Amino acid sequence: MGFINKIRERTGLAVGIIAVGLGLFVVGGDLLGPNSTLLGGNTNEIGEINGTTIKLDEFQSKVDELSFNFQMSQGRSPSGDDMYSIRQQAWDLLVNKYAYEEEFAGLGITVSDEEVVDMVQGNNISPEIVQAFTNPETGQFDKDQIITYLQNLSAMPAQQQAAWYNFEGTLAPARLMLKFDNLFLQTNYVTQEEAKREYVQANKIAEVKYLYVPYYTVSDSSVTVTDAELQAYLKSHADQYQRELSRSLEYISFPIIASADDTAAVIEEINEIKGLLAQSKNDSLFARANSDAPTPFRTYTPDQLPASLNDTIKTMQEGDIIGPILANDRYTVYKLSKKAEGTTGYARASHILFKGEDETEAAKSAAKAEARRILAEIKRGASFAEMARIHGTDGTATRGGDLGWFGEGRMVEPFEKAVFDATKTGLLNDVVETDFGYHIIEITAVKTNTTFKVATIEKEIIASDDTRNMAYRDADMFALSSENLEQFRANAAEKGLEIEEAKGVAPNARRFGGLSDARTIIIWLFNDGSVGKVSEVYELDSEYVVAAMTGEQPKGLVELSAVRDDITKKVKDEKKAAVIADQLKTKTGTLDEISEQMGADATVYTMSDLKLSANALTGVGNAPEAVGKAFALAAGERSDVVKADNGVVIVETVSITEAPEVADFSTFKDQLSQRRQSRISFSLSQAIREFAEIEDERYKFF
Repeated sequence: MGFINKIRERTGLAVGIIAVGLGLFVVGGDLLGPNSTLLGGNTNEIGEINGTTIKLDEFQSKVDELSFNFQMSQGRSPSGDDMYSIRQQAWDLLVNKYAYEEEFAGLGITVSDEEVVDMVQGNNISPEIVQAFTNPETGQFDKDQIITYLQNLSAMPAQQQAAWYNFEGTLAPARLMLKFDNLFLQTNYVTQEEAKREYVQANKIAEVKYLYVPYYTVSDSSVTVTDAELQAYLKSHADQYQRELSRSLEYISFPIIASADDTAAVIEEINEIKGLLAQSKNDSLFARANSDAPTPFRTYTPDQLPASLNDTIKTMQEGDIIGPILANDRYTVYKLSKKAEGTTGYARASHILFKGEDETEAAKSAAKAEARRILAEIKRGASFAEMARIHGTDGTATRGGDLGWFGEGRMVEPFEKAVFDATKTGLLNDVVETDFGYHIIEITAVKTNTTFKVATIEKEIIASDDTRNMAYRDADMFALSSENLEQFRANAAEKGLEIEEAKGVAPNARRFGGLSDARTIIIWLFNDGSVGKVSEVYELDSEYVVAAMTGEQPKGLVELSAVRDDITKKVKDEKKAAVIADQLKTKTGTLDEISEQMGADATVYTMSDLKLSANALTGVGNAPEAVGKAFALAAGERSDVVKADNGVVIVETVSITEAPEVADFSTFKDQLSQRRQSRISFSLSQAIREFAEIEDERYKFF
């Protein structure tokens, strides 16, 4: 009954939408605009940066500007993927503007009009302008070209003028950011003591012996944890478990797969086109009008031919047609329109390369003898391809030595001469020596200068409207009958449909699970979704999808349920460490003797070159505290039980070798300074963004 009621609700809603739509057509579209009172008033806020509310129109203006710049530079409109990148770039520019402007003002960093002029046509021209006005033939930058360009700017088309002014408007903000970064980069300083510490960490060495007892020596069943303990661990390690806003969902995909009838229709269509192609007088125009191929007509040299033509083109005459050929869900027909003679020769060959073990004459002689031995076997009937796979020493061995077609000038001279001088196909009588070694060569196609004009008719096997409608019907029926998550799961089980799960989906993500472009579903998830709610049907490129929201992670400390397994392991490891430590307290003797008392899983290791800068121990893995203990002990001393990532350790320091005294630490000073400088810009950016308390709500609109 609920299913019928849901259909009735949708039918009634559709009638209402039509009526309201007619009214809006008369009244105007403003009621549904970003500031619509009908939709709840002030709905055009897209986020907040450093206390400043970002309006949709400001963001969209920046997107439009970047889109225009893209179109002017690329000569095409931005694609869906391009628009995603452009929106991200627009948001980053707004973040830079509002998060950094207080910092710029507080530090007194400005860019004057005179500086902008200097960046365009002065003594410190912007690198972007230098690149744009560099002569591609000479590689030389010509400042006079800029002056001439600017003098003629007012006479240029409006779009070109706008593109220039948009570009010029980016110079000052970029220079502000450069000054800000340089201020911190130039104040980066490494003291003598810091450089000395860096040197000591790299050169102070300890010889250690240590006992390692893994956590798995204590069974999981013998250690229990309570929710209260898990919550306490989560609270005490809250800084490690901060998360951004995310939601989780389950979804079912209804694939749109071409049917047998769809395939038959494509075969019928391409065979009909094939017949017309045979009668065509202008193959180029015909192919461009009837083919889905990206290059429906082109001239091929032998090395460029499609794989389907490699072995057949030699026997084809002008006007011959082959196909349809099925590959990658496409049927293809080829017509050889014309053969012509080019200026470059091409040949095809296979080879087996034999290399000497070194550059000595003895090694070369041995390689040559082996090559001639294998050549003799091939002459007696052995398979060339099999011998290449067994004895070849370069990348062609896996494909039986085949080099494919190659043009003159591509191979080293002795090899090329041997191939291009050949007048017939087959095995060359002797090996050929080059700088690479000794080659057994089989000519598979003798030299030719022939080029081929080929028309390509390609038709993709795609689902028909009827097939798509059937897939949509199944998806829609499923969505209509699934009023909540429980019904969603029950219906999937009843129909044998596979449920996929996606956790931690971010508001501005583009994809999740196996869905590469799922933005429409993510917009639903964050605008209309609620835990347990089932979506309508969403159409993606090759499938329909119905989703159900299963959970939400607010910004801040993660919910225990989302990290229960991870925290359970860590709390259990702490308890296991305590159990093992109690066991070790009852053991005495050397580390080897204690190891024997602890059982087969306890192991004693030695390291003679442990450095103070290390974080890991051989056989143990990550154990920075144990490394620190080793250098804190005097020779002959033993540590207490130290907890590592995968078990517990007792360290015994055998000896410490101090770093040799040196007078000059400049090398280490430079290394430390470079490492710091490489991190400054990123760390600075992260800190400013963190303090700006950015709220990104673009998901409400895009």
